[in-house]
Amino acid sequence: MENATGPCGEERPREVQETTVTEGAAKIAFPSANEVFYNPVQEFNRDLTCAVITEFARIQLGAKGIQIKVPGEKDTQKVIVDLSDQEEEKVELKESENLASGDQHRTAAVGEICEEGLHVLEGLAASGLRSIRFALEVPGLRSVVANDASAPAVDLIRQNVQLNGVAHLVQPSQADARMLMYQHQKVSERFDVIDLDPYGSPARFLDAAVQAVSEGGLLCVTCTDMAVLAGKSRETCYSKYGAIALKSRACHEMALRIVLHSLDLHANCYQRFVVPLLSVSADFYVRVFVRVFTSPAKVKASASKQALVFQCVGCGAFHLQRLGKASGVPGDRVKFSAACGPPVTPECEHCGQQHQLGGPMWAEPIHDLDFVGRVLEAVSTNPGRFYTSERIRGVLSVITEELPDVPLYYTLDQLSSTIHCNTPSLLQFRSALLHADFRVSLSHTCKNAVKTDAPASALWDIMRCWEKEHPVKRERLSETSPAFRILSVEPRLQANFTIREDANPSSRQRRLKRFQANPEANWGPRRRARPGGKAANEAMEERHMVLRNKRKVPPENAAQRAARLKTFPCKRFKEGTCQRGDQCCYSHSPLAPGVSADADAVPDCPETSNQSPLGLGLPLSQA
Repeated sequence: MENATGPCGEERPREVQETTVTEGAAKIAFPSANEVFYNPVQEFNRDLTCAVITEFARIQLGAKGIQIKVPGEKDTQKVIVDLSDQEEEKVELKESENLASGDQHRTAAVGEICEEGLHVLEGLAASGLRSIRFALEVPGLRSVVANDASAPAVDLIRQNVQLNGVAHLVQPSQADARMLMYQHQKVSERFDVIDLDPYGSPARFLDAAVQAVSEGGLLCVTCTDMAVLAGKSRETCYSKYGAIALKSRACHEMALRIVLHSLDLHANCYQRFVVPLLSVSADFYVRVFVRVFTSPAKVKASASKQALVFQCVGCGAFHLQRLGKASGVPGDRVKFSAACGPPVTPECEHCGQQHQLGGPMWAEPIHDLDFVGRVLEAVSTNPGRFYTSERIRGVLSVITEELPDVPLYYTLDQLSSTIHCNTPSLLQFRSALLHADFRVSLSHTCKNAVKTDAPASALWDIMRCWEKEHPVKRERLSETSPAFRILSVEPRLQANFTIREDANPSSRQRRLKRFQANPEANWGPRRRARPGGKAANEAMEERHMVLRNKRKVPPENAAQRAARLKTFPCKRFKEGTCQRGDQCCYSHSPLAPGVSADADAVPDCPETSNQSPLGLGLPLSQA
């Protein structure tokens, strides 16, 4: 960049240097000094969002007779059609009939305005990267509102919109996201898609979001305050989401269910309810995609969709207690009543410990497997569309294998550490459950998760059988420990650890990228944007490094301690009894006129007081 000079020949400050980043089909520029405008960790989040909105647009516009055209899908569709001659003949016959009747397919392409398309809002756009990617990669859009409360951020959005040539689709907006959504509560002004990806918790935006999304619209919410949602601060979790999070191995799935509970609770206030399409826990955040509908009759079922969690503090066994009860034949009249409970005794039946109470949380399926299958098929048949396609395939493949009607899960290391024994292999434990006629699956939220419909008693029976083959030293176990009490009971179920073929899930056999390792140091969310950019961040980093030490003041050496003590007057010197003279570690300077010192506030001379047991400051010979 060239430097400009003022009218008096003075050189103006250098303009802020910019960095250009390319992600997907978008190219954005942001100040080099402010790195918070772009976080490469979230590329998976943005790629997945584009894939989900594309399939949502395919469903919504398909009902209106509009076919979307996704770049890279044309050749792939030909390959799929060529696999079946009969299907090809049906397609050609259908196309010929449509042409003969003069009813040609209406199409919606990427980068073009679709008058009947989706109206999208990104409430916290920052640099506008996500909104620009929507305009360049998602077909069937009518408009995209890229909103941010920060004036510099909105200026950056305008610059990036012009840079990518999407001014006809993307509309920059500067407003508080909540006020903007409250202003679009009218049915004709609601958004078809609302994307919220704030720094930290989205709790303050949820009330406005469930009112501003259209009937059957898509609401995409990201939460990065995982410490709160994972049980570190339960009171904070309750104040933000209306639920208590528990510390457990299944904390990431519980976080997803707490967010869904909070969304449904906000929607119920306005006779609306949510239907989850996809819920993902990845890296340092959770991401949920839900549709919002209006029905006072169906809102009555919301209480029966929530549940409390009773979790044993000793062995980790958990039980769910629904808040409501819905009885009746599906499709017929449903009767709602209060639930009966609790499902546990005061002490755990397995280890004798007490239970912790968590929740309420969403107890229904957290994914729509049909919708997830559509997204997975679209990404698999067009892998070049996204940079993170391989990881999307892996995560969605595990999700399709999850048991949809089984909330939460156990982990192998949790079960083994409770009884202090060796850990069985994943295939051995899954085979034992399958041999016992139970269902079992993995979870995309944890690598060694065991999601099963088997009760806790069956799991501990299997672990007892495993311990018999790999015994522990029971003499080292305390009689009050959970391990001793669990192992003191004989198993009623005889486990069979012979490995079955169906124990190895398909995603594991194909070696898909299911659980990505952290690719770089300091992997996680960036700090909140602050005035001053990189310089301010560096100053904050130095401050954090200083305050990170437990001892904020470095220890004193002998000289520093002597200099500090010399600032205090010697009590014995004022009384005329100090015999140390210059060797006294306290000051012997006379007080200024008019200044009275509190003798009780002045410490004694340690050297002098050590000399006399009577405390008079005299040598032992004079005491």
